[in-house]
Amino acid sequence: MIRKPEIDIKDFSYDLPEDRIAQFPLEQRDMSKLLTWKDGEIGEDIFYNIDKHIPGNSLIIFNDTKVIRARLLFTKSTGTTIEIFCLEPLLAIVDLKSSLSENGSTTWQCLVGNVKRWKGGILEKSFKKDGQPVHFTAEKKGFLGDGCFSVEFKWDPVSLTFAEILEETGQVPLPPYIHRQAVKTDAIRYQTIYANHDGSVAAPTAGLHFTDRVLKKLNRKKIVTENVTLHVGLGTFRPVSVPEISDHIMHDEKIIVKLETILKLIEKNENPVIGVGTTSVRTLESLYWTGVKLIIDKPERIPEISQWDPYNERYNCGIPKMDALQILAHFLIEKELAQFSSNTQLLIAPGYEIRMINGMITNFHIPQSTLLLLIAAFMGSGWREAYEYALDHHFRFLSYGDSCLLIKTNN
Repeated sequence: MIRKPEIDIKDFSYDLPEDRIAQFPLEQRDMSKLLTWKDGEIGEDIFYNIDKHIPGNSLIIFNDTKVIRARLLFTKSTGTTIEIFCLEPLLAIVDLKSSLSENGSTTWQCLVGNVKRWKGGILEKSFKKDGQPVHFTAEKKGFLGDGCFSVEFKWDPVSLTFAEILEETGQVPLPPYIHRQAVKTDAIRYQTIYANHDGSVAAPTAGLHFTDRVLKKLNRKKIVTENVTLHVGLGTFRPVSVPEISDHIMHDEKIIVKLETILKLIEKNENPVIGVGTTSVRTLESLYWTGVKLIIDKPERIPEISQWDPYNERYNCGIPKMDALQILAHFLIEKELAQFSSNTQLLIAPGYEIRMINGMITNFHIPQSTLLLLIAAFMGSGWREAYEYALDHHFRFLSYGDSCLLIKTNN
């Protein structure tokens, strides 16, 4: 039996004035304001001092995904600009890394701006890479639903990869609430300093505050760090548009986790675990449910996680965290896998029992979003007091805004 959460999304709204949405990052990443929340007690500092607020024996988990230049602009002969936002490879059998490595052509699921002005035909643009001319085209092949289209891209010379095409002619995909065009510095600032694996169309923004000097301070405090990968996708840009969360559909996102990271989580079982960003938290919680499904269903392959798995009595049956992690590690060792990749659709909302973390570092999130629901699942009703404090004390909100450190010592 599936017990979906009965949540009215309007209960997770708050008044966010436009002038509180950060349109540009601060000059220095680690000079953002830091709201601290520890078991309901609110404080304030700057991010540079975050090491003072994190227990010295903690394990911090980063999401090392890298934002691709997913926004492409074409100009028709009439002068009309068509914006194509690349979301993911169209074919499920083609993984992201393979698609970015394709030569000559590829087909992606895309959002299309000004689509009514693109009835058909091929869009073209020319540019130079390393001094050599490149001819690049886009053709809309069909409507996929949910505002998305399949778009086939072709280019010459065919020796170039799609990743090289995007890097040369694509733009940084800033969120829609940043009301300006991308500038040159966004290519650096809308990327974490530890980004490593191409694949996201939005940054895991909690990580934007970290600098080398902050990481060195954490290291001096003997705080251990590990990486997971969740490629941030379409769902980041989609607020909940239905009154009841039980009617909301989460989008799949790709996760990749190394065996050594799972073994570190097992080794540090008694230590506080801090997830950097909601994406890291969703990945960690998905590890638990992956282990649970391995125990109960005994599949031959790593299972995918659907949004309602945690609310299904078949899986939500009290399996301990360590049992889930150990069976997952054993599965990978038995299959001689150094890492695994899967998809997660996990929805974390109030009523969900957080199992994998004792704290998180995160930004302030959009009203009526699944990101805010995740925060409320961790903080309880305390989220509203914290957000009111942030608004009253002139914190900057959303992707380029300020940060929070949330810790529960009794979790």
